[in-house]
Amino acid sequence: MSTTPMVLQLALQRANFHLAINITVPPQGVTVLFGPSGSGKTTALRCIAGLERASGRIAIGDEVWQDDQRQIFVPTWQRELGFVFQEASLFEHLDVRRNLEFGLNRLRIERQAARLALDAAIDLLGIGSLLDRSTVNLSGGEKQRVAIARALVTQPRILLLDEPLASLDLARRKEILPWLERLHRELRIPVIYVTHSLDELARLADHVVMLDQGRVSTSGNLQAICTHPIMAAAAGDEAGVVIESTIQRIDREFHLAEVGCGNGALWVRDGGVPADAPIRVRILARDVSLATSAQGSSTIQNVISGVIESITDEAHASQALVTVRCGEAILLSRVTHRALAALQLHTGSPVWCQVKSAALID
Repeated sequence: MSTTPMVLQLALQRANFHLAINITVPPQGVTVLFGPSGSGKTTALRCIAGLERASGRIAIGDEVWQDDQRQIFVPTWQRELGFVFQEASLFEHLDVRRNLEFGLNRLRIERQAARLALDAAIDLLGIGSLLDRSTVNLSGGEKQRVAIARALVTQPRILLLDEPLASLDLARRKEILPWLERLHRELRIPVIYVTHSLDELARLADHVVMLDQGRVSTSGNLQAICTHPIMAAAAGDEAGVVIESTIQRIDREFHLAEVGCGNGALWVRDGGVPADAPIRVRILARDVSLATSAQGSSTIQNVISGVIESITDEAHASQALVTVRCGEAILLSRVTHRALAALQLHTGSPVWCQVKSAALID
């Protein structure tokens, strides 16, 4: 497991934006570069890989890939990284097995170590049944799984993924997302993942760097970023929070699972996740209403007490985004200013959050 963060100090002038990044990438987990098209996400990734030349400094611990002051620039082929593009870019004249072995040919490691790396990548991405198949006959999701495995067999110090689901249809995205989630859980090297999809961010991110016109607008861990006004504005109707928790118990009669949430609990659809397994739950602000008391008879079963921490004006003058602290958890609620006035709610008010819908995502 890596314990050394990556330092990125990048500057590059483009026709439509100026890339200016000065961040530290955590040594484990998935760091998502998030932002709209044209914000500089892919350009930043290509600069890390050395595929484009920015000015600045790139280093993982004492291994320096670029330092302009010291006139250091390590070419891409000498950087210990794996890169997965939007398109899988597999060799069509080779089957899956030989595509994977191709990456090992340039490594100066003993055969046994190479075999262990290959077997680990095959197991992690679940592609053992594909090894003897032509890459031409693979689905888009299968191709991307092979491409990720090929990047991992080289035993990189960091894995870079540039919108790996962007070219796939909805069915293929659903096919590969569980494997990306497994990658997120089990991989022990840092991953930088580029996307503009809120769903992918909620499922995979540990740390988020938001880019806007080449600059970092905000960064932090997933839970903190979800409640940041900049993210809420960017997410629009999809604004919400991601709660990391565990399954506390299963109601087999009604096919529901109880998930801990701050000082309360949520009932969500039972997805077959075993008790005590770590999970993520996504709760959208539009699915949370506020009440001044715990109402009794209602179809809304998830009701959690909390205290209003902040009230933020939204783009439309009628709307407000309310941040509620429920013990260790934070929920967002999108309501009208009229409703807040009618209930005389303000910062510090005790409230009951009525969660109409919560989605188990991991």
